[in-house]
Amino acid sequence: MIGLGYRRDFADEFISGSNIKPDFVEFAPENWIGIGGYWKKQLDKVAEKYPILCHGLSLSIGSPDPLDFGFLKELKAFLDRYKVQIYSEHLSYSKCDNAHLYDLLPIPFREDAVKHIVERIKTVQDYLERPFVMENVSYYTPVAAQISEPEFISAIVEQSGCRLLLDVNNVYVNAFNHNYDAKQFINSLPLDKVAYIHMAGHFQVADDLIIDTHGEAIIDPVFDLFEYTTERIKPVPVLLERDFNIPEMNELQGELDRLKSITNLKWSNKHELIA
Repeated sequence: MIGLGYRRDFADEFISGSNIKPDFVEFAPENWIGIGGYWKKQLDKVAEKYPILCHGLSLSIGSPDPLDFGFLKELKAFLDRYKVQIYSEHLSYSKCDNAHLYDLLPIPFREDAVKHIVERIKTVQDYLERPFVMENVSYYTPVAAQISEPEFISAIVEQSGCRLLLDVNNVYVNAFNHNYDAKQFINSLPLDKVAYIHMAGHFQVADDLIIDTHGEAIIDPVFDLFEYTTERIKPVPVLLERDFNIPEMNELQGELDRLKSITNLKWSNKHELIA
């Protein structure tokens, strides 16, 4: 299954299916919870046509603030209403002292942070009554790290029982910016726990700096890293993220087709986890 992020910029294309043909769609539930009128009707049409996956923005799993159970109540009803197959979030934080920071900030790679996050993930999973999937994020400076990022991610996944959303572009971006081997990083992750993959483009702003933008086409080295990854995991859904600088639909479809050709080649003899 190769999917595409659902955006209002080209919402009609999803419904018509004439120029873009993903296998599923993904969106942030925060952008749609409580919505009515025209866009509620459009969302319902999309949900009738495609399987829905949700990728959250505001749970702030790494925050020191208490979990927002008012939001979780609305979220659970929304996920149930649209029969959402996977709900994922970022392994980061975006809220502190009840202030929304409107960014995904890195969590210190520390044992005490692991314990804090594991407890919160277990609470969220119990409340939502569904598995929770956490995404590795891009970051531009490590914060008070005491263990490696793969150790940090692995400990959280193993101790909480959650699954991993492996963002291959984020691995590439971080490897470039922090000068480590992307393939070695991939090999250090709990690959048997991967439930989902994200692919996206980025923007290189300097010789030694890449910014994760979701506003450009996927480059060949990221496709190569994706192919390397697919050789090491079971079949899972793969999402193409494109948040702005939207190209013609045939260009997006070309990226979907390239992702599908890779997965067909690497996973043809393996069983798809989500049909």
